[in-house]
Amino acid sequence: MRREIVVHASARETRVAILEDAKLVELMHERPGERRIVGDVYLGVVEAVVPGLQAAFIDIAAEKSGFLHASDLQPEEDDDEEENGDGNGGKNGGRGRGRRRDRSYPPIQDVLTKGQPLLVQVTKEPIGTKGARVTTQVSLPGRFLVYIPHSGHVGISRKIEDREERARLRKLVREILRDGDGGVIVRTVGEELTAETFERELRSLQKAWRKLERRTKGVKPPALVYQDARMTSGIIRDLFNDRVDLLTVDSSELHHEIKSYLGQVDPDLLDRVKLYQGDQPIFDELGIEKEIRRAFRRKVDLPSGGHIVIEQTEALVSIDVNTGRYTGKKDPAQTILRTNMDAAVEIARQLRLRDVGGIIVIDFIDMDDEANRAKVLRQVKTHIGRDRARTKVFGISELGLLQMSRQRVSPSLDQRMTEPCPYCEGTGRILAPDTVVRRIERALRRVSMAGRERGITILTHPVIALHLLESEPLFLAELSEEHGLELDVRDNPLLGLDEFRLLAYPADTDVTSKYVTA
Repeated sequence: MRREIVVHASARETRVAILEDAKLVELMHERPGERRIVGDVYLGVVEAVVPGLQAAFIDIAAEKSGFLHASDLQPEEDDDEEENGDGNGGKNGGRGRGRRRDRSYPPIQDVLTKGQPLLVQVTKEPIGTKGARVTTQVSLPGRFLVYIPHSGHVGISRKIEDREERARLRKLVREILRDGDGGVIVRTVGEELTAETFERELRSLQKAWRKLERRTKGVKPPALVYQDARMTSGIIRDLFNDRVDLLTVDSSELHHEIKSYLGQVDPDLLDRVKLYQGDQPIFDELGIEKEIRRAFRRKVDLPSGGHIVIEQTEALVSIDVNTGRYTGKKDPAQTILRTNMDAAVEIARQLRLRDVGGIIVIDFIDMDDEANRAKVLRQVKTHIGRDRARTKVFGISELGLLQMSRQRVSPSLDQRMTEPCPYCEGTGRILAPDTVVRRIERALRRVSMAGRERGITILTHPVIALHLLESEPLFLAELSEEHGLELDVRDNPLLGLDEFRLLAYPADTDVTSKYVTA
């Protein structure tokens, strides 16, 4: 599989695309004033302790307080660490340690008190009405190591599978750690590296930690005391390795910075960095813009002719699989299997691209054959395995439903780049023209019953006015005779498709609020 990273940089926006076999699988963007805070460390203040939730709210000088669960107060000691933390360019700020709920923790009210200063690190961006998620388990990510100051633990990335190499790395790192040095996790790119490389980075991370400690003594909480790498720097640090075939950037300044950094930490990758100097914008040239536009659609076509429909709700993400125009040749079971197999691949890609998280329910087309269900499940797990976010996939039920969960660390692509429609308020639907006309009719009946007005001008969107003219040409005449009102219709393109206004004669006084119910 060919992997590429493409960076488009401008004064107002930086976008990073990750491609696998020329297909867009991840998209990240950063704009001035929209800095990501995952990985940042704050000297916060305990704002409230909530025993019922076994959680506390921490003031970190942000719009919303950070949320700290009791499980994030305790150090986690695991022999095998899941290292998919990638700073601002990744999924969980470099911590790489999964939260486990099956352990008992001391009551949070026995540990924290209101007003107490507390050093915390952000592990999850604010999403919607929720503030950032924070932890006291502070860690600093480097390119090859994640440094954990308050731990003596040595962990190895689970993606390093060779047992001998894992043992070698654990022994090597323990030899360079002195008493009181803290602990580390060896990242995936640390495979086959030497003690000198690890020690050099460890001392650099320790120096950053000492600087952080000094800063905590000189600031008044709440205050930012450590800022993780910006998005592009974090991605180069965390993602650009020998598994990436090419990194293309369209900014000569950024190109120079990247090459300077790699010249110090990984010179072997220098020949994989390319400066784009084409006439077309880089995302247009590589077809990335088209893929981005498609990422906001509900319906996604499959190569076989079928399609999937993706719906994001407050509670979960539902995905429906359909055969569409694909009917196969003879065997219906094979038609269904092929559609489901194609859907499994595309769903894994869309989850990464849209960066959706939480509970995900996939409605595959029903399969009677247990062997076919197993094939689809393996297909899902194989392609989900490429995801940097933590995922858990459950089996396919007899109804064809597959349940899974995906780590949610930041707002989804949809949440970051769109906002709810002011007309439909995010439902994706508005009232049909005949329904709007019936609302107008009921409002005019209220006007008649009140007996205060002798004439009304109805302002509507041109589509509604056209509907009255073509589909209900007698509407005004019949209502005028029935209610004894002088009625007129005028179109106003500034109104929404399901909005209207009632203006009373003779001064065109807006009386809508008197006669129209919500």
